[in-house]
Amino acid sequence: MPSKPSKALESFPNPRPGRDYEIAFEVPEFTCLCPRTGQPDFATLKIRYVPDALCVELKSLKLYVWSFRDEGHFHEDVTNRILDDLVALLKPKEMTVVGDFSVRGGIHTVVTATHRRPA
Repeated sequence: MPSKPSKALESFPNPRPGRDYEIAFEVPEFTCLCPRTGQPDFATLKIRYVPDALCVELKSLKLYVWSFRDEGHFHEDVTNRILDDLVALLKPKEMTVVGDFSVRGGIHTVVTATHRRPA
């Protein structure tokens, strides 16, 4: 059966919980819809995080990202929502999500949202 988009993010235990290290993903085919016009918006998402106890499972991340394809979102909102959802699941030491959106109407938008766990 083919995969379907899903908001259900999954995690697995960090295999090296005693060491701080960074995990980075690039998603060059992110799409959502402009909430005003309904036209597609294209972006490259960059996700970087330092895990604590959990890491994100990649297939669930792929299906999660795909779930935005037919939804209307402002660039600022969708970038922050992705950060919020991942932080809620993983509770990382720190995480940054960058939404690098393709030019629309002569404007190139880059939204950077960061979470840092309080010391």
